[in-house]
Amino acid sequence: MTSTATMPRGARARAAIAARTLRTDRWWFAPLITVVGLTAWVAYATVRVFMHKWYWVEDFHYLTPFYSPCITERCVEGSAHFGRVLPDWWIIPEAAFTLPFLLLFRLTCYYYRKAYYRSFWLSPPACAVPDGHKAYSGETRFPLLGQNLHRYFFYAAAIISLINTWDAILAFHSPEGFGFGLGNLILIGNVVMLWAYTISCHSCRHIIGGRLKHFSKHPLRYRAWTGVSWLNVRHMQLAWITLGTLALTDFYIMAVAADWIPDLRFIN
Repeated sequence: MTSTATMPRGARARAAIAARTLRTDRWWFAPLITVVGLTAWVAYATVRVFMHKWYWVEDFHYLTPFYSPCITERCVEGSAHFGRVLPDWWIIPEAAFTLPFLLLFRLTCYYYRKAYYRSFWLSPPACAVPDGHKAYSGETRFPLLGQNLHRYFFYAAAIISLINTWDAILAFHSPEGFGFGLGNLILIGNVVMLWAYTISCHSCRHIIGGRLKHFSKHPLRYRAWTGVSWLNVRHMQLAWITLGTLALTDFYIMAVAADWIPDLRFIN
């Protein structure tokens, strides 16, 4: 605290406020909801990834995104669209090639950084609320230095979205040939939301419109940049929506694969 003897002439001493914060609203509610939501989703996803079952519906070619692409020797017949290249060891997820990149893409996402910095690390938990840590070093040290790799994880996420799109296309199948059911609607909806979240990424926005000095000379890139910018404003909502669609898609396919419920078929 600055003493009155060393204060600049004309300066006034700060008010001695004993309260941690003067905010009287429920500023703690948003961080709490974030902790509960992310913890619940991670717990569900972890259990499902290591269940090693109920991920493929043979009749309709439904494959949950949590197991796509299925690449271990444990993958059931028909689900391994890209071959079985990893051993059948319980600690290796069926989608071991894609899950790490998806996790890193979300961990380094600008919105998710804000979400877990404020909720799990209390850094800071809300505006006008003191930080929960004594010191602040930004993202200049390991492991936070790796946040700068987000742009490269974006490329991996785009490739994985293509794989999910291919899975949704292959799912238009039935024992009689072409088929269409409720599972297809869920898979398509999930893919659309995943693409919206992926291309609304700040890195994608910079790739499309960054380093341009004159938008008038690049009308196509400007139009694409405008569209991505519109999505970018909704990046937070899309981040949460895709967590919901991923869990819904996986749960529905699990329920059908486990014969808990039948798939509602519209065609074949």
